[in-house]
Amino acid sequence: MSRSLGNIIADSLELGLGYGERLLEGVAADSFGRLANTGRSPIRSNHPAFIYGHLSLYAPQIVTNLGTNAPKLEVPDQFAAIFSKDATCRDDADQKIYPSKDEVTKVFFEGYRAAVEALRAADDHVLQPPNPSGRRMTELFPTVGSMLNFYCGGHLMMHLGQMSVWRRMRGLGPA
Repeated sequence: MSRSLGNIIADSLELGLGYGERLLEGVAADSFGRLANTGRSPIRSNHPAFIYGHLSLYAPQIVTNLGTNAPKLEVPDQFAAIFSKDATCRDDADQKIYPSKDEVTKVFFEGYRAAVEALRAADDHVLQPPNPSGRRMTELFPTVGSMLNFYCGGHLMMHLGQMSVWRRMRGLGPA
C-alpha cells in the first residue's frame, strides 16, 4: 500500500489530537490557566492554557507551508505575545492573563483539523523544498516535510506530555 507523506504525517497528528482531547477531560475552566501547586508553592511548568495556546500558533504555519488554497487560519492577535516560544507561562488565578478554555481550545482544534485536511491533500513534492525557517530550524529540519513532521509529531506530543504531567500534579490522573 502506497501512502503520501502528507497522509503519514496526518495519521500521527490525528492520534495526537485525540490524545489532546482526552487530556482536557475533567479540566475545569477556572483551573485551565493555573500552575500546579505542591501545597507550598506553584510548580514552574506549563499549564493547559499555555500548552494549547502555544501549540495553536503552529497550525497556521503548517497550512501556510503546504501552500494550499485553504482559507488562511486566523489566530487572535494576543496569542503571539502570550504563547510564543519566548513567553513565560504565568499563573492566572483571576483568569485575566489568558483567553478562556473555550477560546484557546477552539483555536487549537480548528487549526489542527485544518492542518490534517491540508496534509491529506498535499502532494509529496510540496514537502520536498528546503525549510524556509532559517537558522537552527533549517539545520535540524532541512525540508518542509521534516519541519511539518516535527510540528505534527514531536513538538505536539512533547507539549501534550507536559499536559499529562500537569494533570497528575493536579490529581486528575492519566487520560
